[in-house]
Amino acid sequence: MNHLKTAVLLAGLTALFMAVGFLLGGRGGMMIAFVVASGINLFSYWNADKMVLRMYGAREVDETTAPDFVHMVRDLAARAGLPMPRVYIVDNPQPNAFATGRNPQNAAVAATTGLLQTLTADEVAGVMAHELAHIKHYDTLTMTLTASIAGAISMLANFGMLFGGGHRENGSPFGAIGTILMVILAPLAAMVVQMAISRAREYEADRGGAEILGRPMVLASALAKISGTAHHVPNYEAEANPATAHMFIINPLSGARMDNLFSTHPAVENRIAALRELATRTGSGTWPPSGPPAAGKWQDAGAASRGPWG
Repeated sequence: MNHLKTAVLLAGLTALFMAVGFLLGGRGGMMIAFVVASGINLFSYWNADKMVLRMYGAREVDETTAPDFVHMVRDLAARAGLPMPRVYIVDNPQPNAFATGRNPQNAAVAATTGLLQTLTADEVAGVMAHELAHIKHYDTLTMTLTASIAGAISMLANFGMLFGGGHRENGSPFGAIGTILMVILAPLAAMVVQMAISRAREYEADRGGAEILGRPMVLASALAKISGTAHHVPNYEAEANPATAHMFIINPLSGARMDNLFSTHPAVENRIAALRELATRTGSGTWPPSGPPAAGKWQDAGAASRGPWG
């Protein structure tokens, strides 16, 4: 079913890309946009994960540079029945995380330094279990592809504005109206992508992550902490690339831009309520006590101790 949703979503984004080309250059522009969109779809399938990681300046870590963090992800991946993903840390003060990759065999998980500095070790494990659930459900394929195509739509609209798109001599049947439409469509492109990603994916990843970890309220505690901090700490890379917002466990955008009129993420209160219900139904624990942040263990090489995941 996820493969079908991905195909439908990509077809819709390709159609939108072609519509932008038509407004900029008429039928000729539409055909060029179709060829370009086909190339982007193919390129993105193989490379979108690398592009997103590079966009956020993610640095890959291993057993030498972040032993406890990597060992924790390895343990969780084994519990989930997944291959070991590549592990990255993003130097960003906003507490957040995301997963990317076209399939479980070519996946990566990334956590920000803000996440490691804010959450306890168990809470970080809950967040990474959520991201591994996205990988297991093949959500990351949709996430990476839509982020790439949506970014291309906005770039095409900006290109048209800079180089005179919408003028009748360029083949556009709408002239100046086409240019105005591009101004409107460019910011709306990110919203369309965000709305196309079902909020149900986040609920499913929460449930899947809680099952991998075996402690739903640990993830609930992490969500409460992240949401209470994230929107007060700007993520400038995400603000510059709003089409990638749906990839994060919590919406990384500040809400100051119109990109946030439609959010891809369910309300945190509802997600916590769903996890609380799961914990009650399975008898798997209550709200965990507070603890020290995990950064001292996982953020840098030379950690003093392995901790429970080492």
